[in-house]
Amino acid sequence: MTCKQLGGACDVAFRANTFEEISEMSKKHGMEMFQKNDKAHLEAMHKMRALMQSEDSEAMKNWMKRKRAEFDALPES
Repeated sequence: MTCKQLGGACDVAFRANTFEEISEMSKKHGMEMFQKNDKAHLEAMHKMRALMQSEDSEAMKNWMKRKRAEFDALPES
């Protein structure tokens, strides 16, 4: 999956055996981009933060379910 597919801002691709692994890779990439003060990634992080803090407590859970399903649907390579 790409950074964009996981809520980020670029086309960097991540490959992992589990959704948890790919989530950690994406998180690490996000932290690197945060440290570089990358504007596009900072904007994506702001959107994710807003989703996490949404009054709709199910919004983030639903987003995670959709991303996990998208990961699970990918062909193994």
